[in-house]
Amino acid sequence: MLYNLWSSCKNNPTLRYGVPMALLVIGGSFGLREFTQIRYDAQKLKSTVDPELKAMMSNKEKEVTLESEFEKIKDNKFEEWKNIRGPRPWEDSKSYQKQQSMNSSKKT
Repeated sequence: MLYNLWSSCKNNPTLRYGVPMALLVIGGSFGLREFTQIRYDAQKLKSTVDPELKAMMSNKEKEVTLESEFEKIKDNKFEEWKNIRGPRPWEDSKSYQKQQSMNSSKKT
C-alpha cells in the first residue's frame, strides 16, 4: 500500500515538478527579502555623513558650462592629424610600425 502511494506520487508531474518549483519561488522570495534588507541597512549607514565633510566636498564642485569647455579645447588643432592604420592581428606590430615610420619620413 505504501509502495503504491509512493509510485503514484513519483509519477505525478505536479508533485514531481510543481512542488519543487513552488518551494523554490517561495524560498527565493524569502532569501531576496533578506538581501534587500541588507541593501537598505547599508544605505542608512552610508547616508550618515559628517556635515562638515559634506560641506567641504560641495565647495569643490565648479559649475561646468559650454563656454568653459570650449575654452579648454579651442587651441587644439584638429585638422592636423594623420590617419595611421594599425597592424592586423597576423602582422608583427614592431616591424609594421618601423615600416610606417619609414613611409611617413619618406613623404615629408
